[in-house]
Amino acid sequence: MKILQTIAGLNILSGGPSTCVYALVKGLRTISDEVEILTFKSKKQNELIGNGEEWIKSCVNDKKTSLGISQNIKKILNQSEYDLYHTNGLWLYTNHITSKIAKIKNKPFVLTPHGMLYPDALKRSALKKILTRKLWFDKDILNANCIHATCEDEAKHIREFGYKGPIAVIGNVVEIPEYAKLADHKPTGKKIIGYLGRLHPRKHVEYIIEAISKLPNEIKGNILFQIMGKGVDEYEQFLKSQVKKFHLEKAVEFIGFVDGEEKYKRLQNLSALFVPSDFENFGMIIPEALISGTPVMASLGTPWKSLNETQCGWWVDATIDNISEIIKEVVNMTEKEIVSMGTKGRKMIIDNFSSNIIATKMLQLYSWIINGGEKPEFVI
Repeated sequence: MKILQTIAGLNILSGGPSTCVYALVKGLRTISDEVEILTFKSKKQNELIGNGEEWIKSCVNDKKTSLGISQNIKKILNQSEYDLYHTNGLWLYTNHITSKIAKIKNKPFVLTPHGMLYPDALKRSALKKILTRKLWFDKDILNANCIHATCEDEAKHIREFGYKGPIAVIGNVVEIPEYAKLADHKPTGKKIIGYLGRLHPRKHVEYIIEAISKLPNEIKGNILFQIMGKGVDEYEQFLKSQVKKFHLEKAVEFIGFVDGEEKYKRLQNLSALFVPSDFENFGMIIPEALISGTPVMASLGTPWKSLNETQCGWWVDATIDNISEIIKEVVNMTEKEIVSMGTKGRKMIIDNFSSNIIATKMLQLYSWIINGGEKPEFVI
């Protein structure tokens, strides 16, 4: 059962889908050595995620136009022989040509949109998406043999888009690096709370800043809010202006981009991570924080109801007042209580999203699509 996953970019700075695809295929390779990735080379080879594994097939980047039209990737796909083709993302030529070549070869085609069919996502660059939908993507999406959603919310939006075929609801692999250890204590002194991710207006980091401004001075003086990440420069400058506006220079720290061991060390040091985004498809930073033993506050726009169910965080309407109340709660919690919440969170992630569990489900899906038989319970 030979499988090819395609993705337009596998750059180490891309995060999101790139990280998810690499982690999934790495997990799949521990069970089957016949799963590969096709992507474009980066300007520097060491910019690709991974360690130069032979199963990551990269072609010379000859992308043209904003659609990323490429003769190189078309040629490789034309010459390929796989039992199933699986593309990641939407709106780029790599995704379309994977669908087209699969159809020409009479092979099944699976699509993972990575949140790109959410209503809010469809509104961004709406004109371009309307045009490319008419050109390619409505047909590609609706003719997929199966669409992979990473959560039930995403599956609902895929149905609303009009897709009638099978949807496999399988979460992302959450890798657990050796250095992502469970912290048995938190730093003494000020309680450190954090945000980690791309700095973009829909992430609403400003809600956390304003929530801190509403706290009594005695609580405000006992916290440090670390903002970790880069993104839209104008938005970062706006956040810095909000810090000055509320006179929070001593309470807020801009860390910049973090990755690898430094990322996990910083997560381990937090008393809580805050994710007040409008929406997140899966929100990888949430399980990464939980793996690090850190409780998480996530908005109702994320698919993390389990934070409440397993008592390892707060899944709430991310209003400024609610965020402010949760910060108060965190400040008043004992170190033992915070560590206990974090321990529950780590167990929940290991039990549900470890590499072997997710990879086994994905291979079960591939086998069902190719060979038929009983439909997996996670397919709706």
